[in-house]
Amino acid sequence: MASFFDSDSPSNLTEYSVSELSGSIKRTVEQAFDQVRVRGEISGYRGPHSSGHAYFALKDDRARIDAVIWKGTFSRLRFRPEEGMEVIATGKVTTFPGSSKYQIVIESMEPAGAGALMALLEERKRKLAAEGLFDAGRKRPLPYMPKVIGVVTSPTGAVIRDILHRIADRFPVHVVVWPVRVQGDGSGDEVAAAIRGFNAIEPGGPIARPDVLIVARGGGSLEDLWGFNDEAVVRAAAASEIPLISAVGHETDWTLIDYAADQRAPTPTGAAEMAVPVKADLDAGISGLSARLKAAVGRQMDNRRQAVRSLARALPSLDQLLALPRRRFDEAAVGLGRGLTMNTANKRRQFERVSANLRADLLKGKLSERRQRLADAINKAERIVERQVHRGEARVQAADAALRALPSRLIGQIHRAADRVGGLAARSDVAVRADVRRLRSVIVAQDRILQSLSYRNVLQRGFALVRDAEGGPVRQAASVSAGMDLILEFADGRVSAIAGEAEGEPAVPPTVARKKPAAVKSSEPTSGDPPKQGSLF
Repeated sequence: MASFFDSDSPSNLTEYSVSELSGSIKRTVEQAFDQVRVRGEISGYRGPHSSGHAYFALKDDRARIDAVIWKGTFSRLRFRPEEGMEVIATGKVTTFPGSSKYQIVIESMEPAGAGALMALLEERKRKLAAEGLFDAGRKRPLPYMPKVIGVVTSPTGAVIRDILHRIADRFPVHVVVWPVRVQGDGSGDEVAAAIRGFNAIEPGGPIARPDVLIVARGGGSLEDLWGFNDEAVVRAAAASEIPLISAVGHETDWTLIDYAADQRAPTPTGAAEMAVPVKADLDAGISGLSARLKAAVGRQMDNRRQAVRSLARALPSLDQLLALPRRRFDEAAVGLGRGLTMNTANKRRQFERVSANLRADLLKGKLSERRQRLADAINKAERIVERQVHRGEARVQAADAALRALPSRLIGQIHRAADRVGGLAARSDVAVRADVRRLRSVIVAQDRILQSLSYRNVLQRGFALVRDAEGGPVRQAASVSAGMDLILEFADGRVSAIAGEAEGEPAVPPTVARKKPAAVKSSEPTSGDPPKQGSLF
């Protein structure tokens, strides 16, 4: 008992570390709240983290609890959480020892009734309508006879079979199916990607570009059709360049894609009927139009034929048409002889008047006048030629005088150039000699510096250079061992030597064989000696 009261603890309570206490609290909370169902409003939701986990909080009007959805659970959710959505979450409560906080780890989550989904749907509808995505002015008419139809739906459901069967009955065309999920998490993204993919197909490519799109799904609850209320699906439908028919659910089911589509069909079968006309009706219409066209052409030909007959009866006969021209021809033939006679007489009188003016004296006078003009022109041309000749002679004489004076000028210029060249040569000789003297003095000074730094001058002062057997310099005593062959280089030659024992070091074992001393080399350097002077730098 004495030892118990002598302890440093003021009481008999068990002592825990912080980690032990936090772990105990964590186990207690997880055991007490292993499976709970919580209803609350999502707060602080910013989408999944880069790790794929989602962190937010659930709150009501009086309390707040942190929540987390791990990456694997988040991918299995049937809908995407949104800020302000009221949900019912199922999971377990746990603590986070690092910050003394507790949170709920959500394993499943669903909207808190259809009222919450409808409120979210109405809010999203108002937002997208405010952006103009539902305006009637931006909707395009459907092509009357499309060649290719693109269908976005599940490839395994009854919807695609109904659509293909209805198109085949009415007007068989080429159908391209883009398989997607039409229910569950990620279905909205797949539908939006399919719409954008059909619009991205280039005309004339390996895959035919559709003339009209059908987005179809069978009926279901609000939760089943929730993927077609996704904002990405609505924006993809509104941005589609290809006319789009929405056929989601039954006639009473409305989704947001119905407002953004160019046409809304009550059922997938109704969408197929909207997309293509009835071929039999078209054939009957063409047959009726062909019959009407043939009847109209026949009536038109009869009318034209009757009109031609009426016009033919109103035309005059051939004799009536030619009577007047024939009379005019006869009158012209009668007056032709008199006209020729009168014309001949007129021409004769004109010839007589002209011939009266053609006398010999007049012709001679005109010839004399023309000869005088020609002579004056010749004299004028001769004077012009003489002046040109005199001018040419003057220019030639001036050029000849200039050429005669040219050699004397050239000789003077040559003499002056020779004088300048001689002066420049003398100046260049003086400059070259000065440069040679300057460079010689520089070389002599550098040679003196080189000789002063040469190791041979050091040898002249009584020092010796120690080399090993290979001729390399020995710089440290630690690199020399007893019995090692050395070469001592003095100022006047080289001497071979064997290294002895240093003081304080053991003697060389007698078993070590000593090399035979090399012969004393000549004091004169040989051609095989290493270079006597290294680089100064």
